[in-house]
Amino acid sequence: MSYVLDTNVLLRFVQLGHPMQEDSEKAIETLRQNGEALYLLPQNLIEFWAVATRPHAYNGLNLTFDEAAQQLTNLKSLFLLHLDKPSIYAEWESLITQYQVKGRQVHDARIVAAMNVHTIANLLTFNTDDFKRYTEINAVDPREITKP
Repeated sequence: MSYVLDTNVLLRFVQLGHPMQEDSEKAIETLRQNGEALYLLPQNLIEFWAVATRPHAYNGLNLTFDEAAQQLTNLKSLFLLHLDKPSIYAEWESLITQYQVKGRQVHDARIVAAMNVHTIANLLTFNTDDFKRYTEINAVDPREITKP
């Protein structure tokens, strides 16, 4: 099986000292040991950049431009990247219509659209509730991966 890593998993993975960092690292390590392919999407990297460069006062990581750029380089070296295809937009539009998606949730719909186009059914995310509406994918919490 293959997994897309959601932005929140990527952020926790790089944020030293965050309570969920260990959960991210262990889940990624476990999936790799099980031979799973781990993917990034441009949408995740764009969202990562937005949070990584945002000040702490606005719930960001407050990284400098150079620090954020280095983190992007590191993430792309650790995980496979599925680039955008023109068909993702049509899939996204279909999903937002089918599920009547509004507001900030349109970003999650785009992740699901890219997953559908790239035929990846599993999303590793701490926000499984945000993806419950999408019957096309399986949202998995990293803490579930590492349960004994």
